[in-house]
Amino acid sequence: MKKIKLLIIDDSALIRQVLAKIVGEVDDIEVVGTAGDPYEAREKIKTLNPDVLTLDIEMPRMDGLTFLSNLMRLRPMPVVMISTLTAQGAEATMAALTLGAVDFVAKPQLNSVENLRQYADEIVNKIRTAAKANMKVWDVNRAHAAEPATAPSSETGRRITASSRKIVALGSSTGGTEALRLLVGGLPSTAPAILVVQHLPVAFSASFAKHVNDATEMRAGLAIDGEPVMAGHIYIAPGDRHLAVALERQGWVCRLLDGPPVNRHKPSVEVLFKSVAEHAGAAAIGVMLTGMGADGAKAMLEMRDAGAVNIVQDEATSVVWGMPGEAYRLGAAHHVVPLERIAAQILALTR
Repeated sequence: MKKIKLLIIDDSALIRQVLAKIVGEVDDIEVVGTAGDPYEAREKIKTLNPDVLTLDIEMPRMDGLTFLSNLMRLRPMPVVMISTLTAQGAEATMAALTLGAVDFVAKPQLNSVENLRQYADEIVNKIRTAAKANMKVWDVNRAHAAEPATAPSSETGRRITASSRKIVALGSSTGGTEALRLLVGGLPSTAPAILVVQHLPVAFSASFAKHVNDATEMRAGLAIDGEPVMAGHIYIAPGDRHLAVALERQGWVCRLLDGPPVNRHKPSVEVLFKSVAEHAGAAAIGVMLTGMGADGAKAMLEMRDAGAVNIVQDEATSVVWGMPGEAYRLGAAHHVVPLERIAAQILALTR
């Protein structure tokens, strides 16, 4: 078995030691080196040729974001960021994901054995996922997203809104923060309402919502329980609640549910898609973007059976074709589409 070669970059000797010990307990990952700052890391990348990096953000001599930007320009490779769960850490992590980091994990909490065990499972899985990431997608997706043909005219947007009562349910995970930002950049302010589940911790929810809102003519924000679902708005699940839709007298409303994780996730795409299948049926469009695992795939098939039309991101433009690939294999997808064409496909389905 070929092992994943990992380089750990962190200015804290304790964090380097903890991460190396965690990874050293699995058979398929090998720590080939550690570095205390980006300059040391640059030399070790040349000599050790790692498959994956873990990268701290705050480091001496050069911060992690500057190093990441240079790395993605000169030698793109899978990077898992090690982040602090603070507002400042969330902003920096969103910036890192935009620059091309595959994923992130929080800094390890050393206050209990149980916390450390859960943390070990998370970081090992994310390193394995990063090793499989399609690093060619970043430049391709950004180049196509910049094409003016992906953005409809405002006149088209008005016609769609006047004749349509569609809603869009969208799920995403690894690579999804940047994919969603590029997708909504092609939608007008009058596009159908979009309900979003992206796998993120609650500390990152507000930063992610701002990240999406800044990228689109639509209004994006965290969903509020009981909030009416309106065209031109994007409703994002907070990191500590499931998002569902319900049909009430005045129309569709958002519902936030405090249940256990589903498919190991909270929020879960499965919960959103099931509610959309039940309460929106043929009035819904399902969208599955890049992501590891299979969360939401079965419920997307339920949406199809209820009359919804479903779109999945294609493999070539996905960082990881896990969730969309599983939806495709189950027969849930009507359209398998490159990221740069999903916005146009949504608008075509609302005409």
